[in-house]
Amino acid sequence: MVAAASIRDVASRANVSVGTVSNVLNRPEVVAPATRDRVLGAIVELGFVRNDAARQLRSGTPRAIGLVVLDVGNPFFTDVARGVEDTASDAGHAVILCNSDESTRREARHVELLAEQRVHGVLITPVGADLAPVRRLRERGVSVVLLDHPTDDPQLCSVAVDDRAGGELAVAHLLARGHRRVVVVNGPSRRHQARHRFRGAADAVRLAGLDPTCLEEVRMPAMTVASGRLAAEELLARPVRPDAVFCANDLLALGVLQVLARAGVRVPQDVAVVGYDDIDFAAAANVPLTSVRQPRELIGRTAASLLLAESMTPAEHDHCQILFAPELVVRESS
Repeated sequence: MVAAASIRDVASRANVSVGTVSNVLNRPEVVAPATRDRVLGAIVELGFVRNDAARQLRSGTPRAIGLVVLDVGNPFFTDVARGVEDTASDAGHAVILCNSDESTRREARHVELLAEQRVHGVLITPVGADLAPVRRLRERGVSVVLLDHPTDDPQLCSVAVDDRAGGELAVAHLLARGHRRVVVVNGPSRRHQARHRFRGAADAVRLAGLDPTCLEEVRMPAMTVASGRLAAEELLARPVRPDAVFCANDLLALGVLQVLARAGVRVPQDVAVVGYDDIDFAAAANVPLTSVRQPRELIGRTAASLLLAESMTPAEHDHCQILFAPELVVRESS
């Protein structure tokens, strides 16, 4: 195997010093045009690729940020990551994507590895309420922004959507359609999104002046299509079925729709269904899904901008907690 060309090889081919090659790579404006062209020609001829990792270790200015999400397979986080990457790329940074898979152990391991890589900062959706991994990063001088996880900590930036308001929007819509047996298919209680969306659903019932028993919660171990299928099968086995289902995310809702369709249950005539997130698959479902929309890419772009601002000028940075308003997108499923 041919050894990769080094910066010394480039200097020798262009008949210049190693310092001149370094200037061409990092401060081209200080090099005479003729010399710069000669060095660039040598770089092309030799196929030289600079070692950014080594350069960053020497300079102490890493050019990557970390992104730790709960489930990289969830299209919500895919779209958030796209927003993060767009903003980071514009600023000359790469994004290291980590999937915690809702495991505190994996989350802790990812946080440690990112700190060892000396990333510019970390965007993280914590697995639970314990922010110990976040505190460890900040103790090591790493900037952190909470993503899809609101906080009232004045020493932290966060970007999220008002999940309680979103839950209220969804169930108020179902109640306005006359539904009085509403089931909330929800995720595990450790997820603040699940807790807040159910609280919003309960707010809608209370504000409508209805009996609280018209609303029921069914908790699932994960917020996935498979969990949605399991929930729907359990609901269909009941002697009295709900007339409406609000799912805490669109993946759950898509699983519910699949089982209802196989069972010949008409949507929305027999059972209305509402999801949350408004991922692209929501509009493309067999019965287009009503969903609470979150500005997914905007969340990512905003969080990345806050992170870069804090990491570049920490002494001048003012921490802020941004909470976007959700929007109900009504389609055929309700």
